[in-house]
Amino acid sequence: MKKLLSYLRNNYAVITQVLLFVLSIVILVLIFPKEGKFKYEFDKGKPWMHENLIAPFDFAILKSSVELESESAEILKEQKYYFKTDIEEIRKQREDLLVKFNQTWTVKYTDSPKLVNRKERNRDICLIIYDSILDRGVIETKKFIEGKPDDFGIVVIANNIAEESTLGEFFTIQSADKFILKQIRNYINIDVELITSTLENSLTYTTKYDLETTQKEEQLLIDKISLTRGMIQTGELIIARGELVTNEKYQELESLRVDYESKLGSSYKYAGILVGQIILLSVSMVSLFLFLLFFRIEVFNESQNVLLILILIILMVLATVLVVKFSPEYLYLLPVCIIPIIIGVFSDTRLALFSHLITIIITGLIVPNSYEFVFLQLFAGIVTILSIVKLERRSQFFLTSFMIFITYSVIYTGMTLIKEGTLDGINYIYFGLFAVSAVLTLFSYPIIYVFEKIFGLITDVTLMELSNTNNKLLRELALKAPGTFQHSMQMANLAEDAVYEIGGNPLLVRTGAMYHDIGKINDPLFFVENQSTGVNPHDELTYEESAGIIIDHVITGVEKAKKYKLPEHIIDFIRTHHGTRKTGYFYAMAKKDYPEEDIDDKVFTYHGPEPFSKETSVLMMADTVEAASRSLKNPDEEAINTLVENVIGNQLISHQFDNADVTLRDIQKIKKIFKKKLKNIYHLRIEYPD
Repeated sequence: MKKLLSYLRNNYAVITQVLLFVLSIVILVLIFPKEGKFKYEFDKGKPWMHENLIAPFDFAILKSSVELESESAEILKEQKYYFKTDIEEIRKQREDLLVKFNQTWTVKYTDSPKLVNRKERNRDICLIIYDSILDRGVIETKKFIEGKPDDFGIVVIANNIAEESTLGEFFTIQSADKFILKQIRNYINIDVELITSTLENSLTYTTKYDLETTQKEEQLLIDKISLTRGMIQTGELIIARGELVTNEKYQELESLRVDYESKLGSSYKYAGILVGQIILLSVSMVSLFLFLLFFRIEVFNESQNVLLILILIILMVLATVLVVKFSPEYLYLLPVCIIPIIIGVFSDTRLALFSHLITIIITGLIVPNSYEFVFLQLFAGIVTILSIVKLERRSQFFLTSFMIFITYSVIYTGMTLIKEGTLDGINYIYFGLFAVSAVLTLFSYPIIYVFEKIFGLITDVTLMELSNTNNKLLRELALKAPGTFQHSMQMANLAEDAVYEIGGNPLLVRTGAMYHDIGKINDPLFFVENQSTGVNPHDELTYEESAGIIIDHVITGVEKAKKYKLPEHIIDFIRTHHGTRKTGYFYAMAKKDYPEEDIDDKVFTYHGPEPFSKETSVLMMADTVEAASRSLKNPDEEAINTLVENVIGNQLISHQFDNADVTLRDIQKIKKIFKKKLKNIYHLRIEYPD
């Protein structure tokens, strides 16, 4: 039992990553569609590269989308448009006419008793003309009947009875108005103006377009169209090896594929399909696991990095499954290239490419025409990765988006030419899908910000923002502790060059150097680089008190960094830049002045931790070397060489780099860089004559 517990404790990191990968495989298997896949890949215009294909069962040949569209268009030519006459609505219109007439007459003639007979005559004539219009009906004008001849057939529904009619049997608003003017001329001794205005204001559609019924009838006609044409019998040769996949053969193969997959998905072979998915998904994820283990161990050792990669892959596979299931025509709307962008920003281009490959291989098991999909996404991903090799500006996201669109468009055009031999077969809707997909990749920027906060990661874009000297915290450091600010700038240059030489992250170490001493903001005068007046407050303190103040600047710096919400990666530089070393000056002075006393080492020792990466190690070396170089009275080559060797040698002796991945060869390179840089800083100038 003890051995087991000891093994689990010593291999905790590896076990955690294994569990994460196993869990990801389980999730992928659960979300994968449980349908079989046709075992042959084929493309229109290419030779059939497999063995002779014999029909395994009887199946109908499906009509192509072009054939179905053509037949639909042909049959819809016979489609009749439906209109509806509401008898109750007509009755209400007639009553409204009488109300309008009475109101208009009253306004004009004030209902004089002498004019009762004249009013009745005008009203009756008005009703006669209006009833003539209602009897014939006023049809609603629609674009599809504009310009049609009078004998154009329509169907009119009245009292739930449908009867065929022609347009010529009905008035339009314009023809009804002309009819009113013509009829009024047949009468004398009437108020022409009043009757005309009343009738014209009461004109409305009595027969309106019935969209719902028209669409139902249209669908009934379309439903009558057969989706198939002809049959392939069992044992019949479908296509021979080397034979060109023509449009006709392509349709036969596609019909077989659809029928074959539908039979697999609903048969006893479900268990076999499930096992096959487990095998393929396991192989894919194990490949990623081994790549991280052997080539990106620094990523593998961090659970949050592995979790980020797995989450991105699972989410993209889930999105692909949903699109293929519900709207396969929008497959190329998916922003697949968002994965290499995010992983490339957080890690490196090799891991981004490998993760992208795994993602498109897995999704290729789901999508139709998987070869085209994988080919298209592979090169789009490569272009994406090349465009973000050095991501330093937000504008690069827009360039990447544009390059993705161009890549999609060019490859799709090439594939169309291979299949069709002409550009006539290009579906321009795909270019719209490519454009939207490219635009969706711009969401990688806010997603990166969210992942930074969730997983505690950091990107070069964030580091660029933090290292800006106009940053609020750095401006405060420059104003309150100018000497410390200059020291930070100087050592940032030293550390950046050194860490670049040994393969670390120069931007990370530069940013860490800018913030490593922010704890000195609160008490800047207790640090020698800020003492410009000749007054040293340490003269009034004991050595222990002075050491405590010096040591506290690390703790204060961490607290201030958290207050300003700096990333943990930057706070690590503040914690580790003195490691577990002693405040050398005060410790040495205490031992010198009080030789007979037992000096407590802990009072003069920083709390640590020690550096644990290349970047934090280099920063510690640069910090001490730069500070010590300021005390050189004669900064010649020999003095600088001795200083660098002694300072870094003492740090090695005190085991400050035992937890960091720096080798002795790396340290030799770092020393060489420091010596060269310090010589350039302290180079002797020519003495100019007065």
